[in-house]
Amino acid sequence: MRQLDAFKSPRFEQISTFARLPQCDGKEKAVFLGIPFDDAVTYRPGARFGPMGIRQGSRLLRPYNPFQDVYPFDELQVCDSGDIDVIPGYVEDTMRVVTESMRSTMRRVTAFVAGGDHSITLPILRAIRSEVGKVNLVHLDSHYDFWDTYWGKKYTHGSWLRRALEEGLLGEVVQVGIRGSLFSKEDVKTSEELGIKVFTVRDAKRDVDSVLREVNSLRGRTYVSVDIDVVDPAFAPGTGTPEVGGLTSFELLEILRKLELNLVGSDVVEVSPPFDHAELTSMLASNVIYELMSLKARIN
Repeated sequence: MRQLDAFKSPRFEQISTFARLPQCDGKEKAVFLGIPFDDAVTYRPGARFGPMGIRQGSRLLRPYNPFQDVYPFDELQVCDSGDIDVIPGYVEDTMRVVTESMRSTMRRVTAFVAGGDHSITLPILRAIRSEVGKVNLVHLDSHYDFWDTYWGKKYTHGSWLRRALEEGLLGEVVQVGIRGSLFSKEDVKTSEELGIKVFTVRDAKRDVDSVLREVNSLRGRTYVSVDIDVVDPAFAPGTGTPEVGGLTSFELLEILRKLELNLVGSDVVEVSPPFDHAELTSMLASNVIYELMSLKARIN
């Protein structure tokens, strides 16, 4: 799958597909896929515009990744598969639609998903469980996302991980970048009770090599979920629940470049273009997806 030639068609021309790649025709090995849903957020909305923003922010991506020494688009034959048609206002109905759509996708290709809020990860993991079994999870985020309910509701962007564990969708879970205030000291204990290995942003900044050793020790198929708010809002302001004191954009990209995982799929979520500035968040998110595609191409 070839990008549009930037020397013939300037980057500000043509319709916005991810990295100016072609739309899918059935010959691909990997797809960029949008899930524009944000009705499970607990603070700022706008992530429904995430896939659109990420596509626009990906126009400067080029075929060769020198940091991972791969041509990810060519090696994976990546194309843009468009968006899943969600049902605005209906969280559980949308989850059923996403799971069914992702099942058919997972049978054919590796999906690199752009959200949407973080609730979309749960139906994706349900689809993966039905097709390939349990997978490990690497979860880069500023929040735990394992709270039980919000306002008595079980399906939100802050409770998807607890649901995934309750449903037996996951093997080992490693979280990286956790920070910010909590509802209770019990939240820290809950991570231990759930069997999650947690690395705070302080761990990642002080000794990232130790964090990477733990992440790269995961064996078997692994799913990577990146909440863009793992990055400090100075570098990624366009997100729904920003937390100060996060990773820099460089630090996040370096972590991704050093992963050694059997990647079964990934998502980048919580990009909210209405709160972005100069496409900072959208461009970062597109580069995160690019590095994850490169990981898959390098370890394929």
